[in-house]
Formats: sequence, C-alpha cells, structure tokens
Amino acid sequence: MTLNRKLRYGMIGGGPGAFIGAVHRRAAELDGLAEIVAGAFSTDPAKSRAQGEALHLDPARVYGSYDEMAVAEAARPAGDRIDFVVIVTPNHVHYPAAKAFVERGFHVVCDKPMTVTLDDAEALCRLVKEHGTVFALTHNYSGYPLVKQARAMVADGTLGELRKIVVEYTQGWLGQHLEASGQKQADWRTDPTRAGAGALGDIGSHAEQLARYVSGQRIERLLADVGTVVKGRRVDDDANLLLRYSGGARGILHCSQVASGEENRINLRVYGSKASIEWAQEEPNRLIVRHADGPTQVMKPGHAYLTPVAQRAARLPSGHPEAFFEAFANVYANALRTIAARVAGVDPDPADLDFPTVQDGAIGVHFIETALRSGREGAGGAGHWVDATYVPPT
Repeated sequence: MTLNRKLRYGMIGGGPGAFIGAVHRRAAELDGLAEIVAGAFSTDPAKSRAQGEALHLDPARVYGSYDEMAVAEAARPAGDRIDFVVIVTPNHVHYPAAKAFVERGFHVVCDKPMTVTLDDAEALCRLVKEHGTVFALTHNYSGYPLVKQARAMVADGTLGELRKIVVEYTQGWLGQHLEASGQKQADWRTDPTRAGAGALGDIGSHAEQLARYVSGQRIERLLADVGTVVKGRRVDDDANLLLRYSGGARGILHCSQVASGEENRINLRVYGSKASIEWAQEEPNRLIVRHADGPTQVMKPGHAYLTPVAQRAARLPSGHPEAFFEAFANVYANALRTIAARVAGVDPDPADLDFPTVQDGAIGVHFIETALRSGREGAGGAGHWVDATYVPPT
C-alpha cells in the first residue's frame, strides 16, 4: 500500500436486502485497504438512511441520489472526500452514475455488465482516458488463484496451440416466471429497460470474460441461438453460441437461467495441442490438467508449484478452502492498490494492474449486443454467423 491510510469510498446502490452490495463491501474491506464513508444506497431515501445507519455512517454523507453524492463529495476538502465510488445498481444506472463521478475525477469500481449500450460503454472509455481515472469492473471469477494459474499456463505454452474453448454458465433460479411475484432481483433483471439483456448480460458476460481472460483470445465471429423459454418474459433466458477466436481456436459458450436444479455452475475447458485444463467455479480449488502424453494432474492453491501470480492470489495455506469472497477481494485488492498509487502520485506495481478495466467492459457489452443481433437475424431465431471483431477506445 503506497498510502499511510485506508482509501475512502462511497457506494451507489447496495441498500437493504441487496445481496451484491454486501459482497462488494466485504471484498473491498477484506484486506484493510479501504473503508466506506458515504453512500446513496437506494432511490428510496428512507432505505438509504437505514443502510447508512446499519453501516454507522455519518448521516450527512448518506445521500438521496448519486448526483447529490457526486456534487457533495467533490465539494469536500481533498483530505476528506471519497477516493473512489462503487456502483452496484441495476445496469441502466451504471453509465450515468459512473459518468457523474469520473467527470469529477473520482475512481470507479463498477459491477458488470458495464453499461446497457455500446455507445455508453465507448463514451465511458473516452471519459476515463480524458480524466485519468482508474476504472475497475468486477468480473470476480478472474480473481480465483487457479484461474490465474490456468491463464499463466496458456500464456507459457504448456497447453500448446489452442484448439477449442468451452465455457458454460448455468443457473435455474429463473426457471419459472418469478418476476410476476415481484421478487426484487427477478423484477429488475428481467426488465429490458433496467437490465438490457437477460441471461446474456447477467451471466453470459461473465462466461465470455472468463474464457477471454484465460485464453488471451478474442471472439472474431459468432453464431448465437438466443431464446426466451419462460412464457411472458421480456428478455432472453437461454443462449447457445458457436465461436471462432482470434488465435484460431473454435469455441462453445452456453448460458442459461432456466436450467432446472442448477445453482451457479461456471465451467471452463481449454484444449490445446499438448494438454487441456478444466476449472469449475463450484469446485474452485481444483484445476485439472490433462496431458496428451502423460498423467492427469490436479492442481490446488497454496502450493509452491503454482506460478507466482497464482500464489499471490492465494490467501490461505494449502488444504484451507477459499472461494467466492476471496476471489472477489482479489479483484478489489489489485484495483485498490492501483488507485492508492494514483492518489499517492506514484506508478502502480505492474502486478496490481491485473483487474478488468473499462476496455474490458466495452468488449463485454459489444459481445452481448453482437450475440443478440446474431440471434435476432437468424432464421427462426436460430441465429447466423456475424462478425464479432472489436477494438474498444483506448
């Protein structure tokens, strides 16, 4: 840490009953790098005040809106205002909230997908560059030690030439018309005005980023069969994609929120000419390595045989399971150390730059829009091949 104090942050969203807000707060504070001092936790002022009281915040720094918070925090003395803001609202608020803070020079940590439209994503890329702020996107699955190990093994040639990439993210919680009951999460996640896309945006974006992070390859062409299984639903809830990657590998991406009995299954397999790797989020402390001409290996975190970047991401000795919160905190830790370096006026440690950026966010939004377009334009909803190459503003 390059500062002699904790970073100060505020939160937009994450009010009473919001699961992901509590996850972000735990992750941001797990390493003692930051403390929450302000927030606009809900569009309902009473709920926002209640969350502020629960977090023991100064009532004067619990705001009624993100605009009010951005203006008020920017007006505070430099030694007292927040250093960064965390945005954990429904998707349609991400862009205007991030814009309000970036334009005032604040650093941003934002939940995914970054924006609802590609135009907004590209505008945010340009704003971040113009104001020189740090922008981190919480694709938390890239924070697992063995995901980082897999990435390093791809990069150092252990797998050989990549041939096939298979990634799956399946859930079953939206198998019925849950939004009709008024359930909070289902209500906004299936509302196209607030969520944008459905399964593709909510979980397909995670699958795409995980495959890209590990393989180092971007999608060049795709064919998407995108559907809505539950009658009356206004967004997609199931999608099956065929992919062609920049390095020549072929791929399959499947995401569904109507897979009965599934909880949060994220599986990744990457096949090369020499070996393959397999990682599953529900068993995150095992990385299976299958060799074309040797025995199968099972790697676990906390061991000296892992690459330095994977060892750095492990928080416990071998045999002590660690998972979701720790991986989330790994994304935060790198982002916060980078923000601290900026605040201190020094260059960040290159190792700390390993977190998803605003450009990663734009790539993700482009993927969502391209997959939806492929699904719409194909005969009978079965999709057709479309160009998926994209370079975000830098």
